[in-house]
Amino acid sequence: MSTSSLAAPLDVELRPGRPPVARIDTPPDVPGWAARYRDVLRARVAEHGSLLVRGLGLRDPEQQVRAVFDRLTGGLMTERESFAPRETFGSGLYVSTTWPANQPMCMHHELSYTQEPPGLMLFACLTAPEDGGATAVADAAEVLRELPAEVRTRFEREGWLLTRSYNDEIGASLEESFGTADRAGVESYCRANGIDFVWQPNGSLRTTQRRPAVVRHPVTGEACWFNQIAFLNEWTLAPEVREYLVDIYGADGLPFNTRYGDGTPIGEDVVELLNATYEKHTRREPWQAGDLLLVDNVRTAHSREPYTGDRQVLVGMADPRRLDAGATNPEASER
Repeated sequence: MSTSSLAAPLDVELRPGRPPVARIDTPPDVPGWAARYRDVLRARVAEHGSLLVRGLGLRDPEQQVRAVFDRLTGGLMTERESFAPRETFGSGLYVSTTWPANQPMCMHHELSYTQEPPGLMLFACLTAPEDGGATAVADAAEVLRELPAEVRTRFEREGWLLTRSYNDEIGASLEESFGTADRAGVESYCRANGIDFVWQPNGSLRTTQRRPAVVRHPVTGEACWFNQIAFLNEWTLAPEVREYLVDIYGADGLPFNTRYGDGTPIGEDVVELLNATYEKHTRREPWQAGDLLLVDNVRTAHSREPYTGDRQVLVGMADPRRLDAGATNPEASER
C-alpha cells in the first residue's frame, strides 16, 4: 500500500487490483465538505483516473447526493441517447441503468457514441448489494497499449459504428433518448449530432452513427481506448438473450449492435479479446453504503458486476467534452 497527498489532508490508498480510495471521517456538513475539497478531489481524479471516497455517509438523494454532485461540478448534464430507461431524481440525477442483476455490464465509457460525452462520472451508493455489484474501473490508455496492433490500428483507422433499432419493448423510448417523441424533433436532433436515420414501415426508427474508437484525453493528450464497442455488441449478450433477440427482431434489427467503421460485422473473437483485455486491467472495490466514486470518463472505463440483494447507486454526468480522434498508428498510440 502507498499513499500520495496534496497540500490538503486527503490521503489516497493505492493497492494492486483496487481503485484509489480516500477514507475520511463523516463530516457534519457533507455538501460543505465537498465544496471545500472540490479542487483536491478533482486533482486526485486527474492524477489517478478515478477516486472512491469512503466515509461520507451519503443517504439522501437531494440533500446530500445532488448537493455534493453540484458542488463538485459546474452542473449536471441531461442524458441524451440513453440506451435504457432510468429512474430520475430530477434533472441530471439518475438511478444507475436498469439491467438484470445476474448479468454484467461490461467495461465501457459512458455515452461514448455521442458528440459531447461527459468528462466526469459521479456515483453515489445509497444501498450496497449483499454480494458483487461493484462499479469496477479500467485504465483506457493501458487497455489501448495492450491490444494487438492489428486490432488497434483497424479501429483507429475506421472508428466504430453503433446501430440502434428503437422499439416499444426493449431499451429507451424515443422521448427518453432524444428528449422528444415528435418525428421532426427526432430528425432535427439526429442531423445536428451526426446520426443517420431511417424510419421503418411500422413507424419504428433505425439509426447509425460512426464514432472514433480512440481519442485524445482533453487535458493530457494521451491516446485512450474510448468507446462502447464490446459493451453494445451482440456477442457480449448472454447466448440465450442474443438468440431470443435475433429470433424476435432479426440479425439486422437488434435493439443495439456495433460494427467496424466500414460497416462490416465484428467477430465474436474480437469482442472476447476486448473484454479479456479489459478484465486484465480491471480494478474493483465492493460498494459500501454512503460511498462516492468519481471517474474520469475519458481516461477510465467502468462496468457493473453481477450482484445479489438490493442495490441503489445514483449517477450524475458532468463536464461535456468534444473529443479529438486519437492516434492513427500503433507507434503514435504508445506515445
